[in-house]
Amino acid sequence: MNPVLLDLGFIEIRWYSVLILIGFIIGYFLVINRCKKKGLDVSVISDMCFYLIIVSLIGARLYYCLFQYKDYTNIIDIFKVWEGGLAIHGGIIAGGLFLYFYTKHKKINFLEILDIFAPALVLGQAIGRWGNFFNGEAFGGKIDVSVLEKFHLPKFIIDGMYLFENGEYAYRIPTFLIESITCLLIFVVLMIIRDRKNIKNGQVTAIYLLLYGIERFFVEGLRTDSLRLLNFKVAQIVSIVMIICSIYLFLRPYIRGKMYDKQKLGRSPKR
Repeated sequence: MNPVLLDLGFIEIRWYSVLILIGFIIGYFLVINRCKKKGLDVSVISDMCFYLIIVSLIGARLYYCLFQYKDYTNIIDIFKVWEGGLAIHGGIIAGGLFLYFYTKHKKINFLEILDIFAPALVLGQAIGRWGNFFNGEAFGGKIDVSVLEKFHLPKFIIDGMYLFENGEYAYRIPTFLIESITCLLIFVVLMIIRDRKNIKNGQVTAIYLLLYGIERFFVEGLRTDSLRLLNFKVAQIVSIVMIICSIYLFLRPYIRGKMYDKQKLGRSPKR
């Protein structure tokens, strides 16, 4: 596939950049619409989104370059984000830290904000994965073309999966597509559950971390272009951490509730 959407001569507009921008724009409107329904200060949230986008992009880029440092001996290449090389886990970590300190500074409920951003984030991931497709990255091992045809995939996707790696051209597993579809399904799940009466602050985020963590762990096992730390795939390690965090975050309201009840029972009656 051609990664360039439009060549203006003096500048190239790439699919990767355009799709990420689309993901940010759609995500922004989802977040703002949700905040209006919850009665939150839209101007504060708009400022938050502006800084969050910048911090997340920087985090995603630095995370990727850190584990691919051999490819970035020329410092200038680090700034060529439009050519690809963003790691979503780096963006999530940097963005999460930013939101924690920003909400603390603004005296806003951190977990409530996370729950508002979670659906927008996973929808953005679903859209952004198509940027990997146009860049010819985030793919899996070799696969017979007949298998791809059995799933009735569009011809342009099948043709786009004929990629060069390890000295040979071959059809590859479209892991970008698996993840894009799965993220879209997670988005639907989050949108359905977020308005349930029994859902508490932080639990929408917990479900996102759980579902995406499981999905990414298994999809990463299929990929051949993964970031690695020693002999381990970094994304799988982070996915395990996400799953552990999701369990704690989901159970947190109940644990805190029981602790509060015990404290009340332990108090001496006033005289």
